[in-house]
Amino acid sequence: MEIVMKDSIYALPIKRAYLVLATMTALLIAATIGAKNLYFRGDYNIFFDGNNPQLQAFNTIQNTFSKTDNISFVVAPKNGNVFTPDTLSLIRDLTNDSWQIPFSSRVDSLANYQHTEAIEDDLLVEDLLLDEYPLDAARTAKVKSVALQEPLLRDSLISSSGDVAVVNVTLQMPKVDETTEITTVTDYSQTLLAKYRADFPDVDFYQAGIVAMNRTFMDMAMKDSSTLVPTMLLIVLVFLVLMLRTVTGVLATLIVIIGSVAATMGLSGWAGMFLSTATVNVPTLVLTLAVADCVHVIATMRQGMQRGMLKNEAIGYSIKLNAMPVLITSVTTALGFLMMNASDSPILRDLGNLAALGIMIACFLSVTLLPALLAVLPLRAPAVKPAGQHSWTDQLGNLVVNHRKIILPLSVIVLAGTTLLLPRNVVNDEPVKYFATDSQFRQAADFMAENISGMTTISIAIDSGQPQGIADPGFLNILNQFTNWLREQPETDHVASLSDVYKRLNKNMHGDDDSWYRLPNDRELAAQYLLLYEMSLPYGLDLNNQLNVDKSSVKLTLTTKNVGSKELVALETRINDWFEANAPGYAIMASSPNLMFAHIGETNMASMLSTLPVTLVLISALMIFALRSLRLGVISLIPNIAPAILGFGLWSLWSGEINLGLSVVVTLTLGIVVDDAVHFLSKYQIARKEGRNAEEAVRYAFSTVGRALWITTVVLVAGFSVLASSSFRLNSDMGQLSALIIFIALVVDFLLLPCMLMIFDRKPVEQADTETARPDTKNPMNPKPLAQ
Repeated sequence: MEIVMKDSIYALPIKRAYLVLATMTALLIAATIGAKNLYFRGDYNIFFDGNNPQLQAFNTIQNTFSKTDNISFVVAPKNGNVFTPDTLSLIRDLTNDSWQIPFSSRVDSLANYQHTEAIEDDLLVEDLLLDEYPLDAARTAKVKSVALQEPLLRDSLISSSGDVAVVNVTLQMPKVDETTEITTVTDYSQTLLAKYRADFPDVDFYQAGIVAMNRTFMDMAMKDSSTLVPTMLLIVLVFLVLMLRTVTGVLATLIVIIGSVAATMGLSGWAGMFLSTATVNVPTLVLTLAVADCVHVIATMRQGMQRGMLKNEAIGYSIKLNAMPVLITSVTTALGFLMMNASDSPILRDLGNLAALGIMIACFLSVTLLPALLAVLPLRAPAVKPAGQHSWTDQLGNLVVNHRKIILPLSVIVLAGTTLLLPRNVVNDEPVKYFATDSQFRQAADFMAENISGMTTISIAIDSGQPQGIADPGFLNILNQFTNWLREQPETDHVASLSDVYKRLNKNMHGDDDSWYRLPNDRELAAQYLLLYEMSLPYGLDLNNQLNVDKSSVKLTLTTKNVGSKELVALETRINDWFEANAPGYAIMASSPNLMFAHIGETNMASMLSTLPVTLVLISALMIFALRSLRLGVISLIPNIAPAILGFGLWSLWSGEINLGLSVVVTLTLGIVVDDAVHFLSKYQIARKEGRNAEEAVRYAFSTVGRALWITTVVLVAGFSVLASSSFRLNSDMGQLSALIIFIALVVDFLLLPCMLMIFDRKPVEQADTETARPDTKNPMNPKPLAQ
């Protein structure tokens, strides 16, 4: 029976090709125009939504005390000695110049540290590097003595060995247009550092701080978007030309890809969304996934033409054969991405939603725009396949059928072994290591960690519960005990605590007698000390960064080594346990961007795993509906789950760290790996409905769809491998593991799935009606039925 395309929906893009092309072009242009509304955000806040408890705590601390957004300049003289007149003068000049940085509200350094000492009955408060004092040998020696003994300076603004110094700039950015504000600050600071590098060639300078990290997030995203997408497009085109061997087909695919990507980004612009470090990957994902739909349509069309069909007949046959599998794979893949809405990170939710939208657009275009293009464009028929010639997929099918009794138990053993490896994976995030070692920020962070302190900070706010309560001797005693306990923790590099200020003031007010370097034991005396000290501080260097307005709360700043999220969360737990055991009457709150990142990886993995059963149920239901078979739907569960198990098991041997990017890989790849199973099972089912046994049906599936599955897998792996080349670790790790899982999915669907079908689907299937097209036993791609 010939394919009847009259009045068929499958024939519309072919019979009305120019109308379809005009309609699709108009719709794509209308959607793409929205891209003009897109803008980019690269600050760390976009990783967290307003309901995030760590973000809420952080905002509360920021609103109670001064903001902690900062940019730091690391000064490292090559002679290894900060305490020389030239270097000290440099630090003083850099400190003064740093006040000119846009949005700067405070500059802290060795130069303007407010040193206190007793002069008879007076308290003298002045810059440690006051201009009035010449930097002679005596003064330099005094500065060194003070700096290396003062807890607020040592391992914070000066290394304990005196070879590295830091100038820290606190910024009060309005947060109206954060991208512009961050760019303005970092550009100005880079210009400033360039001047000092030119003037002081014997000194190394580094730029660090939260704002520098935000700028690096932005730079990495922009770099990826400008390099990965073009690279991916080039790789896809090369693979398609080599594998499909049709320039027209590749050109049509390219138009569908560009249309899918452009429409997706345009619609996101119409929806008022912004680009971020995560969503800049959407074009790469949509590009990669759009190829899979096109390949199945073109590959089947060429097989039809190879068997003697006319071009339009072959296109219609291909669409009719592939429309349902393409729809189901697109829906299941989109469903996997939509499950990313369970993520605690807004930009990962945006990534999932935009990828799902792009997949469905690509699906729609592959059954409308693609066949219309193929119908209009000139297309040369491939050489007719000689009778009896077997492709490598036919040979592979025979191999699997003949050795199924060996392949199945081996597959089960490998799957069981990798399942045992899964617990070796640990959820752990180190934001500093998100960036490649060749980035300036990563180099600055690593240099600081090796020479002075880590960049990981935690702000700890302690509420005394009453106005002026911080002067209470009982509260001060708890504050001092807690400060000492923090300094004993293995992760700690530095603690900035008001208890050190009180002890220094008490010593000053007793003639600088070292025996009085302890907390005052009288509330009124403590309050007077603090008032006298505050009145002596210059503008911009007050204690607002440590005290709230009514002096009921105090903030400590804990700086730790650049530890991972696991260690940071454990430290937070110990901090809370210490207060519960030693000071249950005081309220405590701890947060910072580092702590927020530490929590989000774990919560994200938990939320993703909690949605996994729902995703599996929905995908299985779709498979059962599409295949009209409960048995095949249940069988498909194993090849859909196995790739993730095998992938994460192997990842435990390669890395073993699950960061924020990897926490979404399970749901991200689940929908994608279904593609292979759906197409294999749909072709298998066609053969079964024609009365063939399971072994013959497996051979038929290999013959008809094996090559297309190979092509789509190669393209998908290539696409995610391009993502793996990103210098941003969240993207590169996600790309590596996704590529691994997608490749494993093909292996599973070529080896494990056929063996399962041949064992668990032995029940005979009734033959289809004579009106149903079925393949010739000698020529499985011939749509004409055998004689009954």
